[in-house]
Amino acid sequence: MNSLMQNLNVWQKTLLESVKKVDTPDLSERQMAILLTVYLKPYPHTVKSLSELLLISKPPVTRALDTLANYGFIKRQQDTKDKRKVLIMRTVKGAEFLNNLAKIINKSEGEYNL
Repeated sequence: MNSLMQNLNVWQKTLLESVKKVDTPDLSERQMAILLTVYLKPYPHTVKSLSELLLISKPPVTRALDTLANYGFIKRQQDTKDKRKVLIMRTVKGAEFLNNLAKIINKSEGEYNL
């Protein structure tokens, strides 16, 4: 199997394992992209910076952040240096969610590397 198909198989297996878990939310691709960006790219993050980085307009970023905040995966905090800015902060719950997802990816990848 070529590596592109292998990657798609790993992604499919990961998605299946992820949606089977009843205690974890089903995130959209946009929500997942924003969550991963917040956790993997250097801080600080704002709606504007995420919008520019991901080439998505601000309203969909805001809606995705609302959902992620409702799940407890991110939180908003006023910037102490500039009260007009709201910073997007990581949370323990969000880190745990991504850690569990990484474990599923590793397991799925291992199954296709046998």
